[in-house]
Amino acid sequence: MNKYLPILKKSFLFSGIEDSQLLAILNCLQAVTKEYLKGSFILHTDDSVSTVGLVLSGTVQVIKEDFWGNRTIINQIVSGQLFAESFSCAQTDHLPISVVSASHCEVMFFNYKKIIATCSSACPFHARLIQNMLKSIARKNISLTTKIEHMSQKTTREKLLSYLSEQAHLACSHTFSIPFNRQQLADYLSVDRSAMSSELGRMRDEGLLTFERNHFILEID
Repeated sequence: MNKYLPILKKSFLFSGIEDSQLLAILNCLQAVTKEYLKGSFILHTDDSVSTVGLVLSGTVQVIKEDFWGNRTIINQIVSGQLFAESFSCAQTDHLPISVVSASHCEVMFFNYKKIIATCSSACPFHARLIQNMLKSIARKNISLTTKIEHMSQKTTREKLLSYLSEQAHLACSHTFSIPFNRQQLADYLSVDRSAMSSELGRMRDEGLLTFERNHFILEID
């Protein structure tokens, strides 16, 4: 477990917890690690879940697929971030989403009940751990609210502008890179890829932005 300590120390879940306590935490939370090839399902729709996943390396995506296999990306989770915490907290019997590896990745799983309940050993870090978990769930809800704002826009252009504006704000710059390729961005915004690519081309021709792959520059008058 020692090799994972640099990632764990950067994770919001363990914010404010001493390095010397991390290994004790992993034992207390019954931590286990698993490795996944790109495209593997980590969690399936209709699974029951009682664990929280922390991405150690690579990238995973939370997705929703309809009956015909059309995919919408709900969220993208990178190294040091959590997934499935809200569903574990809600004690969901049947997951409404799936979690897939977008690249080769390693994931560490924790027993959620061990996070939110203080153990018999009265570990001093548990109160901080519970606070961090609540903040993580709250931040995830805020992020999903922002995604709803993008998707509620009426046209493909408006959805793109809403999303790109948010990314510029997060980067504190009109020059930034997004975490999606074209198909993933279309899946995230729930738009047709070819229509989205055409709209990006028109926006570039109109001088609103320039881009190359996933790197964008929003033009400022």
